[in-house]
Amino acid sequence: MHTIAQLKAGQLIGIKRLQISEKLTEFPMEILTLADTLEILDLSNNQLSTLPKQISQLTKLKIIFASNNCFEVLPAALGACPLLEMVGFKANQIKEVPVDSLPLLLRWLILTDNQIVTLPEILGERPRLQKLALAGNRLTHLPESISKLDNLALLRISANQLSTFPKQLLTLPKLAWFAFAGNPFCQTDLHIQTVPEVSSDHYTLLEVLGQGASGVIYKAQWHETTAPLLSNFPERVAVKVFKGEVTSDGYPQDELQACLKVGGHHNLIESIAQVSEKGYLALIMALIPTHFKNLGLPPDFSTCTRDTFDPEFSLPITAIKKIVDQMQQVFAHLHDNQVCHGDLYAHNTLFDQQANIIFGDFGAASMYHMLTPEIQTVIREIEHRALIHFIADLLSICVTKDRHTEDYYTLKGCILKS
Repeated sequence: MHTIAQLKAGQLIGIKRLQISEKLTEFPMEILTLADTLEILDLSNNQLSTLPKQISQLTKLKIIFASNNCFEVLPAALGACPLLEMVGFKANQIKEVPVDSLPLLLRWLILTDNQIVTLPEILGERPRLQKLALAGNRLTHLPESISKLDNLALLRISANQLSTFPKQLLTLPKLAWFAFAGNPFCQTDLHIQTVPEVSSDHYTLLEVLGQGASGVIYKAQWHETTAPLLSNFPERVAVKVFKGEVTSDGYPQDELQACLKVGGHHNLIESIAQVSEKGYLALIMALIPTHFKNLGLPPDFSTCTRDTFDPEFSLPITAIKKIVDQMQQVFAHLHDNQVCHGDLYAHNTLFDQQANIIFGDFGAASMYHMLTPEIQTVIREIEHRALIHFIADLLSICVTKDRHTEDYYTLKGCILKS
C-alpha cells in the first residue's frame, strides 16, 4: 500500500504498481507523474465518483481496480487508455456504462454488485474479452452482440433480472465457466431438504479454515448440551457461514440449494446439515482431513481464466490419470443432477498423496432443471470445456519422463477431440 504523501513527495517515480486507499474523494493528479512506468492502478476502497480525462495520459496502464467507491457511471475516460485491458469496478453504484468507457483491448471486465440495467451493444466489439463478471446487477437483457465474443471463457450473470435465458450465449465457442443462478428465467419452487436443519446455537465456531467470495469456513464443535441430539454427526465439523446478500458469483441461497441438489458423492465435500436463520445462512460439512492440499492456484493477471501452479510442482502421469478419472465422475454426477458447477478448476480441488480428490466451492453453481432440453444440453457442453481445460492444465505439470506414455497421449487425445 502506498500513500498520498509518498506520491506528492515524488518518492514513487518509476513504480509499475500503485495502490492507494485513503478515503479519496478526488483523483490525485500527481498519479499522472507516473505515466512513464505505471501499469497497475488500484484505487479500491476510497470515495471516488469520477476520473479525469487526463487519465488517458497513463499510456502504460494495463490494469485499473476501483472497487468499493462511489461511481454511478463507469468513467468514459477509461476507453481512451491505449493499453488498458483489465477493468474492475466491483461494489460501486454504477447505473450506466457509456459506449466510450470500454477500452479497445479489454480482456477482463468486473462490474459485480452494481445497479446496471443495460449494457451497450458495443461490448460485442471487444474481441479480446475473456472474463466478464456481471453478477448482482439489474440487467434485464444482455447485448445481442455478446454472440461475437469468441474468446469469452468466464461469464457471471447471476443475481440479475433476466427473464429469459440469453440465447446469444449458446454459440460462444470458448465459454467454459458460467454462473447464471438467481435470475427470473431459472427461478424454481424447489426447496431441497436432503440434510436436516439445525440451530446455530448447537455449535461453536473455532479457527478459520479458509474463505472465498461467498463465505468463511470455520472448524466447529458441537456444544456438549446438544451433542446427544446430534449423535449421528461427526464430533467436529466445518461450517461455511455465508456472507451478505450477493457475492461475486450470485446469491448464497442459490449456492446452498445447488450444493444440496447435487447430493452425496465420495469426491465431493459431504454436506451434513444446514442453518437457515434470519441474517444467518450456513452449511455444515464434514471436516476435510488435513493431509489434503490444494491441487492448483487461482488464475493470475496473465492467465486470466486459467489455473496456475507452483513452479516447483509436478505430478506423475499415474496421479494425473487418477485425478482426471475422479473429476470425470464428479462432472457426470453434477450434470446428472442438472447442476452446473461454474467453477470447475484445480484450485477448487483438494488432493492427497494417493491422488484422491475432494471437490468443492459451489459459489458459482447453478441449477438448470427448469430450462429447455436444448439449453440444458449446451450448459453441459459449456462445463465440459472447463473439464477439458482442467485436464490440459494438469498435463502441463506432468513430469517430463511421463510425457511419452500411453496414458499421457490418451489424455492429450481427450483435449484434441474437444
